[in-house]
Amino acid sequence: MGRNGRTGLILAAGVLAGATALADPLLTDHRGTFGLPGLIDMPTAESAPEGMLGASVFRFDGALRISMTFQVTDRLSGAFRYSRVPGIFTGGSALYDRSFDLHYRLLDEKGLRPAIAIGLRDFVGTGIYSSEYVVATKTLTPRLRATAGLGWGRLGSFGSIGSPFGSRPPLDFGEGGKANTDQWFRGPVSPFFGLAYQVNDKLTLKAEYSSDAYALETAAGTFSRDSSINLGFDYAINKSFSVSGYYLYGSQIGLQFNLAVDPRRPPVPSGLETAPLPVRPRPSRLVDAAAWGTDWTGDPEVHPGVQSALATALAKDGQVLESMALSATRVEVRIRNQRYLAYPQAVGRTARTLTRAVPPSVETFVITSVVDGMASSSVTLKRSDIERLESEGSLEILRRAEFSDPLRGPNTGLVATESVYPRFVWALSPYGEVSVFDPDDPLRADVGLQLSGKYEFAPGLILSGAVRKKLLGNLDESTRVSDSTIYHVRSDLVEYQKQGDPGIEHLTLAWYARPAPDIYSRVTVGYLERMYGGISGEILWKPVDSRLALGAEINYVRQRDFDEMFAFRDFDTVTGHASAYYDFGKGFAGQIDVGRYLAGDWGATFTLDREFANGWKVGAFATFTDLSAADFGEGSFDKGIRVTIPVSWTTGKPSVNKVSTVIKPLNRDGGARLYVDGRLYETIRNTHQGDMQIQWGRFWR
Repeated sequence: MGRNGRTGLILAAGVLAGATALADPLLTDHRGTFGLPGLIDMPTAESAPEGMLGASVFRFDGALRISMTFQVTDRLSGAFRYSRVPGIFTGGSALYDRSFDLHYRLLDEKGLRPAIAIGLRDFVGTGIYSSEYVVATKTLTPRLRATAGLGWGRLGSFGSIGSPFGSRPPLDFGEGGKANTDQWFRGPVSPFFGLAYQVNDKLTLKAEYSSDAYALETAAGTFSRDSSINLGFDYAINKSFSVSGYYLYGSQIGLQFNLAVDPRRPPVPSGLETAPLPVRPRPSRLVDAAAWGTDWTGDPEVHPGVQSALATALAKDGQVLESMALSATRVEVRIRNQRYLAYPQAVGRTARTLTRAVPPSVETFVITSVVDGMASSSVTLKRSDIERLESEGSLEILRRAEFSDPLRGPNTGLVATESVYPRFVWALSPYGEVSVFDPDDPLRADVGLQLSGKYEFAPGLILSGAVRKKLLGNLDESTRVSDSTIYHVRSDLVEYQKQGDPGIEHLTLAWYARPAPDIYSRVTVGYLERMYGGISGEILWKPVDSRLALGAEINYVRQRDFDEMFAFRDFDTVTGHASAYYDFGKGFAGQIDVGRYLAGDWGATFTLDREFANGWKVGAFATFTDLSAADFGEGSFDKGIRVTIPVSWTTGKPSVNKVSTVIKPLNRDGGARLYVDGRLYETIRNTHQGDMQIQWGRFWR
């Protein structure tokens, strides 16, 4: 699990637990035992509302299933599952299994036509639940829905009516982690069907005929399958939590807990920030022509006086005025936003403050965002538009805003604000680190305190570090030893967890710069992460108005000692990647990284994220390298899921902070990348035109 995942997983779970989700009544968030919308064991053709995140824990004698789900689009659903299947191995040991599902709604319900969906269960991995299906769901009355479908694989193992597409070849498991495409929709096919009746807003009753024979489980004697009829109920405790109970296969009782979170519906929808300063209109030229004069430009006291007053006002609103240029008709302010996750909110509040701070003759406002000492983008606004459109929607002011690269505009006359540099900030905060999917103990965790600090010598020159001390936990109790046949660039994580207390999480000196228009650079040296130290260099091409960005990074690193202090081990390597980033629109962003990984393997990482205007992000990644599946080991290739949750979403209070977690089924050595804080694309993208336009609705907030 990555560093962000280790530090963020416990906090992310807490954020989810405190959330409130709302569901569209035309859709469903009733989940089956596999986590996705369904009856009990059988799927339906329904979908959750777009963007909905879900988690469920299901338990009966035949299995324990922990599922995470995401409604990627209004039609496509995805799930990641961790299961414990008891007793199926020789000697009665349990199988700990990881699996992925996809579910796609082909047709919507319309008139007499039912909704129709197609799906794949456990299509990557051991194949213990491997199955495919085509299913239809029809609303018979406002409260009653019927479902019928055909299943293959596990869902075709009981009551088969034939094998229309040929026999199903045996699963070639190998090292796992590969899609079992040769099996899809082949072998015996069986029908299944069921009903769901919504008694009221909280209670739904379910009944189904199951086509899953549970052959492995019954052969192992874990339970007796005496019937194909399953009965159950879903009870909504509130809009986020529900509980389900089942009577399964004529012999078993099952229980399931469900969580649903809609990233677009925060617990505090309106936010708790203070109101911005109102726009101060200028006096009419006809009434007070003298006020519009420009004689003030000859007074040497005006510029410093305005800059000092403006810096004080912006500081109260969480902004740092780094520098300012003021002329008779134009003002440029370079601000560091320290409070608002949506940069348009910082720009809008700065624009309002400017109407109260600069003389009436100043018509052009240029508001430049500065991140890590780099002037990353400028928004140019007309003061008359701000005065005229304050009571209008944000769309009108967006149509008149101009976005540009600060390096392409006039940069003369900028005066640095006194006492901005050097600057020191520090924090003492809790941290959490979690280890999941260990077959010996599927859940381990540590919690403790982290002391972090940052010293900015000058714009772009930053010294930062963090030290951790565990307070309690059991990560150091793991007895598993890496079985990797290649050098252990990541798989010795448990040794760092055992010996690195207290430990230096990172200690770096970074230099950020703007070598040319559209170009950004970073050089970082020091203890880059808990496992590696060295030097990292990066360059990025990203025009302000472009969906595309291109970057390159090269690193020379040496492996740190297990105690996470100052010593190093006898392993060094050169690693680096060329990267392409693209914003597809409608909340989807992709990334491709091609290059050399820590173990010396060459390959590419593919990432796709679904992003929301409020800062939520849910994505998946997969890495394929020239390392063979046998050398990589269990899992065959590196893959995982990443989630980012803005703190402001759950508290309602403005904050630029986010909680991120990376969930990886396995921590292997192939496809392993270096973790470096402050990579350029994520540092500057929120200030560029694409992201600013998505979040522009907060301009007047």
